[in-house]
Amino acid sequence: MRNLQSTVSRRAADKPWLKSYPPGVRETIDEPGYSSLAEFFEKKAAHYRERPALSNLRRILTYAELEELSRHFANFLHGHIGLEPGERIAIMLPNVSQQPVAVWGALRAGLTVVNTNPLYTSRELEHQLRDSGAAALVVLENFVPVVAAVLPRLKLKAIIVSGLGDLLRFPRSYLVNWYARLVKNGNLGTHISEAIHFNTALHEGSRLSFKRHDSSPEDIAFLQYTGGTTGVAKGAMLTHRNLLANVMQCTQWIMGGLPPERALIRGEEVVITALPLYHIFALTVDLLCFTALGGLNHLITNPRDLQGLVKTLSKVRFSVITGVNTLFKGLLNTPGFEKLDFSALKFVISGGMPTEEAVANRWRDVTGCPITEGYGLTETSPVVAVNPPALMEFNGSIGLPIPSTECSIRDDNGRPLPVGTVGELYVRGPQVMKGYWNRPDETRKVMTPDGWLRTGDIARMDENGFLYIVDRKKDMILVSGFNVYPNEIEAVLSAHPAVLECAAIGVPDDKTGEAVKVCIVRKDESLDADAVRQYCRMNLAAYKVPKYVEFRNELPKSAVGKILRRELRKAT
Repeated sequence: MRNLQSTVSRRAADKPWLKSYPPGVRETIDEPGYSSLAEFFEKKAAHYRERPALSNLRRILTYAELEELSRHFANFLHGHIGLEPGERIAIMLPNVSQQPVAVWGALRAGLTVVNTNPLYTSRELEHQLRDSGAAALVVLENFVPVVAAVLPRLKLKAIIVSGLGDLLRFPRSYLVNWYARLVKNGNLGTHISEAIHFNTALHEGSRLSFKRHDSSPEDIAFLQYTGGTTGVAKGAMLTHRNLLANVMQCTQWIMGGLPPERALIRGEEVVITALPLYHIFALTVDLLCFTALGGLNHLITNPRDLQGLVKTLSKVRFSVITGVNTLFKGLLNTPGFEKLDFSALKFVISGGMPTEEAVANRWRDVTGCPITEGYGLTETSPVVAVNPPALMEFNGSIGLPIPSTECSIRDDNGRPLPVGTVGELYVRGPQVMKGYWNRPDETRKVMTPDGWLRTGDIARMDENGFLYIVDRKKDMILVSGFNVYPNEIEAVLSAHPAVLECAAIGVPDDKTGEAVKVCIVRKDESLDADAVRQYCRMNLAAYKVPKYVEFRNELPKSAVGKILRRELRKAT
């Protein structure tokens, strides 16, 4: 008995988060039970075959239809153009139904998917295609000119071009494609004479017999490129096992943690997928997790059109929405949002950037459903920690490590620090990447021999195991020897009624080494720099008060709406 008690005590000391777990969530996950994502998809598609899987531009595809289309695409990739298992295929599509068709088709053909941002410049695109060694590219025809500019320097076996409305029914498919080409001044597919049309690929694939390639759990499913915050963008090698594990971790957390009145029902949930599926957050949480649960992903092609998004939401009885702080804030400030019917809403999850307390509280008051904040990285497939889904109050935490995940706060020498101490967050678990593609030196910088990933985030853990992100290690500002964390300054300024958005960065200073600069988008044009500094003096220590204040019409953002401090530093 004494040995059992001491074991429990040691476990509580090593993993304090376990005592805060929701009652319905286990400490660990089981083995996924699938050899690959392709096998996972095929079994889920068979189980939910009559259920709706995707909705986009007023066309719904069932799981049976999605299975068939992706099978035809897999046939084309392997049988028609001869792509071999393990080769890379870049998919450069926004949130349209062609994107999941292409992803599942590529995985079923045994290929590695290179998710590619459609808004890339030619320089960014060329780097990613050359670095990954992509053998083929799937691209929306609106973005073909960017591809054409770099094509002579690439070695691609095939380029597959899709129109926006390709998977819609006639005549709507014709009208949508005609309008998209009209806006972009012509049929953009003609920029590349050897391009194959997406629908032609599906037709050719339908005439071939299918044989799924049996990938192993350790094969690379996705090369997911980081944003390049530390220099050139690197491809995180995410294996089938990584992603299947993260799906099990997330679904176990959500299904076991939601209260009965908000419990998710397999085969019945409708997810608003406004974040781009080429981003790891939406890929795993929206597409993969809700494929596991037989959900319907309602794809939002242009989430920047908030008025259009509100109009869409008024026509959909949705139960789940994923997003980032900027999306939730934007919706709350869009006319008509408060009048929507939120009676079916069960679960809202936020990640990618800190959720502001004012946004979280107002969202809960308007919708009746709290925002559950989580945390993850491209290198962790991505989810590491999530708050208990039943929690109604904002706590400023990124939550607890999810099942089978270990977290540790460490000093600059990699030594564990006591509870409550600020240090770098280390993560270990089955969702941690295999490493960076063709960059063993960069892999060694972030991964320890015993499997820990150095996240580069500065954090602390409280006595109950809740994690709090202080800031990015590389974003920290050093003012006269004092550490200043931009997140803290931004949190203070975001509470000012005249501030719409803000970002804090460090700039060189002759006297203090670095000084704080804030960039602000105003709600009220009467706000001036003196008022900003006065407000900060009331809420921050003197060395944290911004020396420089710059007002802007907008702040640079990533594809998911995360404010890019590095772009602000470049402009300084």
